[in-house]
Amino acid sequence: MHRLILLLISFLAFQSFGQVEPDFKRITRTLCSPEFHGRGYYKKGDSIAADFLVQEFKKIGVSPLRKKEYLQSFPLEGVNVFSGKMNVLNGSKVLKPGVHFMVDPESGGFTGKLNPIYLSGEKMILNEGTEINDDYIREKFSELQSSDLYNAILLDLSIVSGDSLKALMGFSKVLAESAPVIEVMNRKFTWSVGRKQLANPLIYIQDSIIDFKQGFTVDIESEFIETYQTQNVIASIPAKKKCAETIVFTAHYDHLGRMGDETCFPGANDNASGTSMLFTMAKHFKENPSDYNILFIAFAGEEAGLVGSKYFVEHPMLKLKKIEFLVNLDIMGSGEEGITAVNGTLFEKEFELLKEISEENQLLAKVKRRGPAANSDHYWFTKADVPSFFIYTMGPNKNYHDVFDVYEALSFQEYEDITTLLISFVDRLSELK
Repeated sequence: MHRLILLLISFLAFQSFGQVEPDFKRITRTLCSPEFHGRGYYKKGDSIAADFLVQEFKKIGVSPLRKKEYLQSFPLEGVNVFSGKMNVLNGSKVLKPGVHFMVDPESGGFTGKLNPIYLSGEKMILNEGTEINDDYIREKFSELQSSDLYNAILLDLSIVSGDSLKALMGFSKVLAESAPVIEVMNRKFTWSVGRKQLANPLIYIQDSIIDFKQGFTVDIESEFIETYQTQNVIASIPAKKKCAETIVFTAHYDHLGRMGDETCFPGANDNASGTSMLFTMAKHFKENPSDYNILFIAFAGEEAGLVGSKYFVEHPMLKLKKIEFLVNLDIMGSGEEGITAVNGTLFEKEFELLKEISEENQLLAKVKRRGPAANSDHYWFTKADVPSFFIYTMGPNKNYHDVFDVYEALSFQEYEDITTLLISFVDRLSELK
């Protein structure tokens, strides 16, 4: 009997926990799940995510804009996808993708053994400066081409730093057009979306794991898709009285996808967290209609170069001059050190209002001003003369474009305070007229 009661209590506790989990955490966690494939272009992770977002808008009762479809489709011209195997052995040592090694987003595929010729990063730079030592590189290339021993290049950049390292950054891609390349490094791994494909594989390996005396066995599948169809997700809440002006909240829902079958980039902070905040704002303004129309746009293609937002600005579903203000939400998962408002120097009155609301209500540790930057989806709107902020959180979570940007690493420390700040900002924006 006691055991039965304990089981019943445990079940009820589990049910209770499931019921009290805030929607913003549920949405963030779901977007980070393996079934969404990092919201990239392998296995259509972006489309799986878009369908989920549409269902969430429907749950809240938020409609498509002007009774149109929730989805705005657009082509992504050129994307490199790693569609299967992602294996690298150094001798007999199996290297872990995302931790020990990373392929360049533009890397070509390869299956076989690599026996690389060694290129010293130190010897590639003359006079400890930034001038490239062309003679040394030509000598090594000649040796590579004339020898049966070598079929690849090992470029050791772990031994250079400062200006010399800056001068050699990106040089591996130049080399990879002629031969397979392994770059040895001691920097943090970050990844992105490849928009073209190199002629050969380009693999980055941490110097702490590599054995220079051993060769490499590589099995990497890479597929270049000429045109990939993806989509923005758009929903709208009308003002409580007929109104011409619109406030827009945006966030990109896409991320980097997978680097092979086994390695996923969940993109929790960047930007499942910002996407979930769209729904927090949607729920509030559905229940508390504003004096403004409220538009929500979840962009695809941000990680591929702000493609979705550029497409929307070029094919707007409302007149851009009707947008009173746009707030782009990206990296919303922390906030212990406050927030930064990109474009804060452009729109000073709006920035001062944001700061005033935070200080009056003791919301955030800091509201920091930053100048214009092409670092998220606000950019194309700013170029089109739409008043815009890009707001992101500051805090101890430094996981960015890596496999460690997971749901469990998010603190959501200031999530509720940020939503309070933004709601008050919308409510008081008319004071600036």
